[in-house]
Amino acid sequence: MKNFLTQAACALALTAAASILPAAAQTFPTRPITLIVPHSAGGTSDILARTVAAEAAKILGQSIIVENKGGANGSIAAKTVATADPDGYTLLLATASTHGINPALYKNLNYDAIKDFTPVTLLATVPNVLVVNKEIRATNVQGLIAEIKANSNAFNMGSAGAGTPGHLAGEMFKQRAGLEFVHVPYKGGSPALADLIGGQVQFMFTTIPGAMPHIKANTLRALAVTSPRRSPALPDLPTMAESGLPGFQAISWHGVVAPAGTPAATIDTLNQALAKALATPEVRQRLMEEGAEAAGLGSKEFGTFIQQEIDTWAKAVKASGATAN
Repeated sequence: MKNFLTQAACALALTAAASILPAAAQTFPTRPITLIVPHSAGGTSDILARTVAAEAAKILGQSIIVENKGGANGSIAAKTVATADPDGYTLLLATASTHGINPALYKNLNYDAIKDFTPVTLLATVPNVLVVNKEIRATNVQGLIAEIKANSNAFNMGSAGAGTPGHLAGEMFKQRAGLEFVHVPYKGGSPALADLIGGQVQFMFTTIPGAMPHIKANTLRALAVTSPRRSPALPDLPTMAESGLPGFQAISWHGVVAPAGTPAATIDTLNQALAKALATPEVRQRLMEEGAEAAGLGSKEFGTFIQQEIDTWAKAVKASGATAN
């Protein structure tokens, strides 16, 4: 009996200890994770985030809630995550805007793209595509360059807005090819594409998903993609570099970052889960349908990538003269 009571007392003591130490003993994650997307629902960023989050949630054994928080070119969402608890439960879908363009575009950016975050992984890259309307005779980039040089006053370039990847890709094009044309910013890609088809602007750099229906319908002609390699979504289309502009690269991309100070073990867990999600055929196929190519990088490598993107876009922003408060 004495031994039984001793064993029982020990068991009760262990139970009590377990009840007061679960936070330290349990493995991340123990509750749902929130992934904040810096754009509205329904776009490429939102679709990509929800696709990867759904698969990663199965691997982690906890749901990942996707929350859309648009505004200020992604700055509102970025600031929200930058000031969140560094515990791995609040993450940001970082983009070429939040962690590439904004540091140069905004005079008073309310977050530091490097110091305020810990990189988790690069999810996918999305090339832009150079498209022209049916009034343009050119069937390749060099043909378009020749047409613009012959009559620059007749050429307007549309974009989804000042400071967007499409606008800055156009500024790179202007610099590299020595061109003159007028930039016409719109409030979003859809109205810009509508005016491109209607002839109000003559060309633009835009996302593959937005342009693809019009390319297939033959209402717009695609000339090249802005990625280092050809896109699986348009495998027969050359890159800008292949088209006579070596080194030209202006991609959109999506990755995951956490608040600075998030434990390394938590970052590793998230990185591994997202890598496994990206490797599934279903996720890769869905991303390809959106014109995206699955990536996957270690935390350190993704941090290097972000710094390179900041440096690349800074040159384009400076050349464009674009600023935002």
